[in-house]
Amino acid sequence: MSEFMDHQHATSGPDLDDSGNDWLARLSALSDRSRVRIMVVLAQEELGVGEISRTLGMPQSTVSRHLKPLFELGFIAKRSEGTTSLYRIDLRDEADTILWSEISSRVSGAEDVRDDLIRLRQVLLERTSDSRSFFGRVGSEWQAIRRELFGFGFTEEALLGLLPTDWVVADLGCGSGDAAERLAPVVSRVLAVDREPAMLEAARTRLSDHGNVEFIEAQLDRLPFNEGSLDAAIMMLVLHHQEDPQSNVQEVSRILKDGGYLVIVDMVSHDRLDLVEAMQHHHLGFEETTIRQWADRSGLEIRSTRRLHASLNGRGPALFACIMQKPASD
Repeated sequence: MSEFMDHQHATSGPDLDDSGNDWLARLSALSDRSRVRIMVVLAQEELGVGEISRTLGMPQSTVSRHLKPLFELGFIAKRSEGTTSLYRIDLRDEADTILWSEISSRVSGAEDVRDDLIRLRQVLLERTSDSRSFFGRVGSEWQAIRRELFGFGFTEEALLGLLPTDWVVADLGCGSGDAAERLAPVVSRVLAVDREPAMLEAARTRLSDHGNVEFIEAQLDRLPFNEGSLDAAIMMLVLHHQEDPQSNVQEVSRILKDGGYLVIVDMVSHDRLDLVEAMQHHHLGFEETTIRQWADRSGLEIRSTRRLHASLNGRGPALFACIMQKPASD
């Protein structure tokens, strides 16, 4: 322990009060064998009070009593998941690290410590084999864990697989191809339509690996498709740029097959005049009554309409999603 004492003498000074009470309290906390045993298992795994109790064969009340000074002195950290507190070793500085290294090396071969580590393996094995216990324990962090393991976007990609694989879908006002990129792997053909050559070129570059995407320059109220030729169409943040959205919806109705779908995503009614000037918006979003008029006048039926959840990173107006369907002929 002389190495540690020399280090502490050289590095303490202003970190301790004049009487050394903090230093003595830290030594005292780790002079209790039960606390040392707790520290040993927490150095292996983050555990709840019940898991520590089972690992060490101590009553939970005793475990809680020993955890309190260890936490207050900064030897361990605590986080909460619902009503459960989880603990892990968390040494606050180099002096604590050297002290704990010296203590743990001296007790590592002790019979009670070896037994603790054997029981810990069993506790962890039971946790792994019981998925309900696992998800109950990590429930509040599961989203972050899943994201770390698998990244973003896989849920959306998997759900798109519900679309019929033989569909032909038009991405109307495709822009740089965001929707078309998601549709291409799961449907037969995607028709990416935009009136701006620059947008089509950006989409063509982005989707160069997808051979089932066709890029078409056209006005959305005069689409170069035969009547009743498409299974579905998407208009994603498009209609607020159009002078006459009603005529665009009617044109989509013309090209849809009986039973075909139109999906519209756009802004709800808002008062952001800056968007009209900066981004050439023709409309300050749309009221639900307006959306229903589009459907009625175009011979389409609204299957659902809902306001989308606001994004923490988004600064624009709220969005809605509406699904319309062309009735099947008798």
